[in-house]
Amino acid sequence: MNHPSQNTSSFYGSSRILQEIEKNAIPLKENQDLQELIQNIADKKIVMLGESSHGTEEFYKWRRIISQELIQRHGFSFIAVEGDWPPSAELNRYIHGGTRAKAPEDALRSFQRWPTWMWANTEIVRLSHWLKDFNKKERQKVGFFGLDVYSLFESIDEIIKQLTSIDPDLANHIQSQYACFDPFQRDERTYARSLVQFPEGCEKQVLKALTDLLNVRLEKMTRHSEKYFDARQNARIVKNAEKYYRAMIQGDEDSWNVRDRHMIETLDILLNRHGENSKAIVWAHNTHIGDYRATPMLTEGQVNIGGLAREQWGADQVTLVGFGTYQGEVIASHAWDGPIQVMQVPPGREKSYEAYFHEASKHLRQDSFYIWLNNSEVLAETYGHRAIGVVYDPAHERFGNYVPSSLSKRYDAFIFIDKTTALTPLKQDFKKDEIPETWPRGT
Repeated sequence: MNHPSQNTSSFYGSSRILQEIEKNAIPLKENQDLQELIQNIADKKIVMLGESSHGTEEFYKWRRIISQELIQRHGFSFIAVEGDWPPSAELNRYIHGGTRAKAPEDALRSFQRWPTWMWANTEIVRLSHWLKDFNKKERQKVGFFGLDVYSLFESIDEIIKQLTSIDPDLANHIQSQYACFDPFQRDERTYARSLVQFPEGCEKQVLKALTDLLNVRLEKMTRHSEKYFDARQNARIVKNAEKYYRAMIQGDEDSWNVRDRHMIETLDILLNRHGENSKAIVWAHNTHIGDYRATPMLTEGQVNIGGLAREQWGADQVTLVGFGTYQGEVIASHAWDGPIQVMQVPPGREKSYEAYFHEASKHLRQDSFYIWLNNSEVLAETYGHRAIGVVYDPAHERFGNYVPSSLSKRYDAFIFIDKTTALTPLKQDFKKDEIPETWPRGT
């Protein structure tokens, strides 16, 4: 197989795309090299930091460093991640000193849904230490929250747990609504399959439970605001998880939209809770944070949180930062619920954005750099852009892992690391979940 670096340098050498990248590239070696990027995003309401895989060390490292700078020097209020709410809440309690966990590794054990390594890894341990130290010193505390929708039964558990301690009667009432799920023995797959024969499922019950929680009297809310807030948010997750698994089993492409609309709803709730001047940092895969309107998602009827955020808050209040690499290593698996492996990421496909950035990297003699895209007309041309999920087959990636993208419309900035290394996971037990995440292959 021939790669761009071997026999197509004359093509790339004459490319105006390559020239545009080289003209605007800013080297990235030390933390201070981020100064221009930070200056451009410091006053935004929302900064979304992407990744082209869920298992690359450098993506997590630079997102951590950017986040720490935005929090410490520019007053950002919280980090919200592409992860489940209940285990993220446990980590949030840890960084606020409100849990018996003695170390972040203890708090991160609550991430038990495969793929656990997305959040139970050494970079999140480093971030957690920093956040806890920051919160000890600062009056304005910073939070860590999960945006995702998968935690159907875990969220039910949290609702009953929280309400039992503050409102036992309401806890019993809500539990009676969720008893609809009891026959399925905490198995989302079994529940989803039952909808084929009994399509009504538990849809009415989850909506009733949420409505009842939203109607709790103000005086009760004031006395136990944090616990009621957590219970309400978990009830929203139960409602949307039921809707998500319903869409998945029906083979409905809308399952992707259910998930991303839930994430944007959760982000909105968090911003409102943190006050009028709050600012958010979001960590999620490029397929979620890169504006859907710059990819085939638009014509396929799919949306994502990057595009929805621009629509809801305005493009001038939202910064979308994509990440990419040409080759290296990644943590992934060949099958859902399969063993974790360090896999080799092959050189980027010819005439992909990864190949263009690799050529620029060679010319500039810079392994890592970033570019502020500034709605560049040149970089608005559509080329493949790699997306690696938690399920990955390097041997076939050139046929299924490239999303046609108009780069300068998809992101505001792009961080490129030519050769990357695998993320270091913590050793975790995990819960098997045989209904996989949404396209493409677990992103």
